[in-house]
Amino acid sequence: MSPALELIGASAAIAGRPVIAAVDLEVGAGELVGVIGRNGAGKTSLLRAALGLLPLQAGQARLGGRAVGALSDAERAALAGYLPQERKTAWNLPALTVASLGAPGRPPAEARALAGEMLARVGLADLGARGVLDMSGGERARVLLARLLATRAPLLVADEPAAGLDPDAQLMVLEILRREAQGGAAVLVTLHDLTLAARFCDRLVALDGGRVAAMGSPAQVLTPEGLKAAFGLDGALVATAHGPVAAVDRSVR
Repeated sequence: MSPALELIGASAAIAGRPVIAAVDLEVGAGELVGVIGRNGAGKTSLLRAALGLLPLQAGQARLGGRAVGALSDAERAALAGYLPQERKTAWNLPALTVASLGAPGRPPAEARALAGEMLARVGLADLGARGVLDMSGGERARVLLARLLATRAPLLVADEPAAGLDPDAQLMVLEILRREAQGGAAVLVTLHDLTLAARFCDRLVALDGGRVAAMGSPAQVLTPEGLKAAFGLDGALVATAHGPVAAVDRSVR
């Protein structure tokens, strides 16, 4: 069975500036993989290249074993759902309508029922009729997560899905994505919070300057040496009763 996502020697540039270089990555069914790194490390570019949204200069990107460039828009949408980092919405549509846009190929009634189910999963069961522009930023982010879940795609890709959320909502979002992986989906996310990355991800990919600096389990990647190399931080992964915590000294760079 082919991995849900493959990057093979993938390199890409934006305006002539390299953003990812010679990246090899596979994400398979049943795992949650986190991409970490400082700002500008290439995290978003990696996601976009994997989905065919950023052209490759070298290497290959595959979804479900098929070259992403050979897929129609409908085929790509069936293979992967994408939650971009940008959370803006142009129209004040009801939350239920926005969430149902994640299932465009389904009959309208089925899409709306699925959207309602996903809004309930993200804690917004009572806000389906509210316009998304009348919501807080955190509520709007959860509506867009519901839209991602409504795709029911075998690969879910989310760029900073916990950004801008309060701590309880951050945990809820990562728990939902963890359950999606446990249910058989392949999940790829970017994260800035290293403790969330350590607690929820099966594997981590640390990027530095567009290249893979480290890849492996959180314990393998979030070592003192790894934190120093990828982030310029002194710290280590510490086991606690509530799960692993990335303890770092942010005063040391």
